Order: sequence, then structure tokens, then C-alpha cells
Amino acid sequence: MTDLSIPARAVDVHALPVMLTTLRLPSFHRHWPALAERADKEGWPAASFLAALAELEIAERETRRIRRHLLESRLPGGKTLATFDFVAIPGVPRARVEALAAGDWIETGANLIVIGNSGAGKTHVLCAIGHALVEAGRRVLYTRTTDLVQKLQAERRDLALEAALAKLDRFDLIILDDISYARKDQAETSVLFELIARRYETRSLAIAANQPFSAWDSVFPDQAVTVAAIDRLVHHATILEMNTESYRRRTAIDRGAAMVDRATTTITDNLDDTVRPSPTAGRKHRIVATRRAQHRPTWLPATGHRG
Repeated sequence: MTDLSIPARAVDVHALPVMLTTLRLPSFHRHWPALAERADKEGWPAASFLAALAELEIAERETRRIRRHLLESRLPGGKTLATFDFVAIPGVPRARVEALAAGDWIETGANLIVIGNSGAGKTHVLCAIGHALVEAGRRVLYTRTTDLVQKLQAERRDLALEAALAKLDRFDLIILDDISYARKDQAETSVLFELIARRYETRSLAIAANQPFSAWDSVFPDQAVTVAAIDRLVHHATILEMNTESYRRRTAIDRGAAMVDRATTTITDNLDDTVRPSPTAGRKHRIVATRRAQHRPTWLPATGHRG
């Protein structure tokens, strides 16, 4: 039993940094001197001083955890809700996306499927939701489907597929981008079905596809597997359709139009700033032209080429 009757003068304050390092309390270690000085000046009770330090430790630990999970997620930087152009893509209501970003559907292992044209913003929507979920304390993994299939195939060859799938279980959500680019004639995507089947009703998947479900038979080994995979994915799923004009193409066109406008404005401004020719310039030009014509050889026609 710990002896709590130790007198205050017997406590070695100089050993505190070492003790806090041993206890793995870096925020305590960093903030206690300044906070202790303030507590002494303002007459804080010992409990208030300790509680303030504990709050700092918890807050900074949470910040470090989010930073670590964000790096682990491999989510592309910049693709957040704040940077998503809801006006350009009216088919995706902001309220619906924000509700998905809240993450209640993750609790039940539900799925999210986004189908639409290439460049319509599917990846941005999924990554924005992923960023929000990480901030809320969820563990997320973003990957291109073909990359994950190749890794799982390698694990299967090494007889370690089960261990690899078990490692993926620690993620509350796996975002599979560009599932339509996985091809059964390029890779044996049965490992993809095993991932879908394993996470069914236990862990969530978010999938981006530029083809409708009717074209997914090009992804899986045979039609029966295709039907089984789609059945498991859509059973508890939210489906967003984003069949709009390519956002990337539209942005490029707008950017090009803006550059033309700027170039036209610059040329106009330069013309306005050019010195106007003098009134006699035209008369001098006519005189020179007349003299040149008078000395033109008779065999040289007006076009300047020999006939």
C-alpha cells in the first residue's frame, strides 16, 4: 500500500521531469512549470492545478492521435468538405454529405457507394467524408482498388491473406477508389470479393465507381461472384449518383477562358498605351510607295513574283 504521509519537503520536485517521462505524460512535462507558477500566484487548489494539467494532456494526446491516424489513412490532402464545390455539383446536397460525414452509419458497418462519370468529384466526396471521420476519431484507409488487390494477391501467394485481412479489420472505413479499373483479365480479383464478404455487416466500405452495377461483371471472376458482391455491398448502403459533367474538365475550361480574358485585356491595354502615329505619317507612306512603284521593273508584276 502506498504511503501518503510523506511530508511535502521530502518530495523531490527536481525529479518530476524524469517521473513524467517515465509515465509518458509529455504535455504534463511541457506545461507544468508555467502552470505551477500561475497556480501559485492565483492560489489555485491542488486539485484545480492537477485537473488543468490533465485537460492539456488529454487535448494534446487527441491532437497527436488524429495526426497519426490522418497519416495512416493516406487520404489525399486538400480534399475536404471545406474545399468541395457543392454549387458546381448540385446533385449532391450539402446536408446529405454532412450527415454522412457525421459517421453514424459506420456504427452498423453500412457502406457508401458513389457512382458517376469520370471527373465528377466522386473521390473528393469520399475523401472529404474520410477526413471528417478521422477528425471524429475513426480510423480510415484510402486506397486505389487496383493497389489493394495487388497487395492482397501477394499476401495470398505468401499464404498470409488471412493475416492481411485481419490487419484491415482495424479500420472503421476503407475507401476503395476506382473499383471499375480493377479487371478480372488483369488480376484475379477474387481477393476483392473476400474483402467485401469479410467486412459485410461488420466494417464499412466506401466505393467510387465510374460504371453502373450492370457493368461490374468486368471486375469479378464470374457473374455469380459479381451478383454476390453487389448484393453484400448494397444491402446496407447509401448510394450517391454523380452523373454530371466532368468537374475537372469544367474547371479547365473556366481556367482557360479566364486566361483568354486576361490576355485580351492586356493586349487592349497595351494598344491604348501605344503612341498614336502623327497625322503626316500616312502622307509620307503614300509618297514612298509612289516612288517605289515608279521604279518597278516592267517585268515585275504587282504580286512581287516573276511572271
